[in-house]
Amino acid sequence: MVFDPVGVAVIGYGYWGPNLARNFAALDEARLVAVVDRDPLRRSAAERAHQGIRTTASASEVFSDPSIRAVAIATPTHTHYELALAALRAGKHVLVEKPLAQTSAQVAHLIEEAEQRKLVLMVDHTFLYTPAVQKIRQLIASGGLGDIYYYNSTRASLGLFQSDINVVWDLAVHDLSIIRYLLDEIPVAVSATGVSHVPGRPENMAHITLHFESRCVAHISVNWLSPVKVRQTFVGGERKMVVYNDLEATEKVKVYDRGITIANMAEPEQLRVGYRAGDMWAPHLAAKEALQTELEHFIDCIDKGEAPTTDGFSGLEVVEILEATSQSIAARGAPIPIKQRKFQLRAPAPAILREQPIEVGAVLP
Repeated sequence: MVFDPVGVAVIGYGYWGPNLARNFAALDEARLVAVVDRDPLRRSAAERAHQGIRTTASASEVFSDPSIRAVAIATPTHTHYELALAALRAGKHVLVEKPLAQTSAQVAHLIEEAEQRKLVLMVDHTFLYTPAVQKIRQLIASGGLGDIYYYNSTRASLGLFQSDINVVWDLAVHDLSIIRYLLDEIPVAVSATGVSHVPGRPENMAHITLHFESRCVAHISVNWLSPVKVRQTFVGGERKMVVYNDLEATEKVKVYDRGITIANMAEPEQLRVGYRAGDMWAPHLAAKEALQTELEHFIDCIDKGEAPTTDGFSGLEVVEILEATSQSIAARGAPIPIKQRKFQLRAPAPAILREQPIEVGAVLP
């Protein structure tokens, strides 16, 4: 039997595209065929990094190439829908950088197109494939943390201001996908406030509260105006608590055997709250790059005809929460209900057409 790697093209070679190209090129199961970007300097950089690949400014060229079975889209958010739709209509499997599209209606259309053509549609929620997030999910699923009381996250940096999305769609999207993955629960409502300090640009800082049917509550703070970079998350459970710092070189996840104890719950006037302070331990985490695991999963789903963990429906649920968050910001924090769907999360793979030519602009970091 002759092994035939999946031919892949990367559309957009700005901030994230080089990472996609590098990891596809390293996979035995894939073959990096082409890179698309309108910027000639970026095309030259791609040619230097990957000898033998083809570069072009036109996405239509890769859509019409039968040797390319899959495309990865890493372009500005406002281009995701048209590029992904064109790729699907050309018979290509598609991986799209987060968020999947600008509206839930666009995402639903992409899902429909992919299902009709029996193609893989996957959104690049990379954090779900990190050993850290997978370990936290394992701890929750095993009952080691008990009932989850809260999820608090801060993502801040002196970030690059983007023109087509605000800080929520850029940074909070990570936490929304992680929360969905960890809790197996969709929030029932969201309250959010945000502000822009640059005239004519979208919000550069925001605070988000997610409300659930359970006792869990989630708070997300995102900021492009921080003097330091912060990527820290607290997950508080009934039995144990987790601190996840993505910027730590080692011990990204720390589990604390700390919490409260409640006595005389049957007599509220005599209720006593005590405190438990136990040990801290840092579980071992694999050193494998999350993006490599994710792309292996993408190729495996293509070969087996299976739906990926971060499929179109997971992308749809995240975009619906993003839309509700934007509505709440516009309403100065008013709670906005979120559509409830029945869904089933799949465990990640083990760590192992427009008729006119589409031109891809320079990719924003």
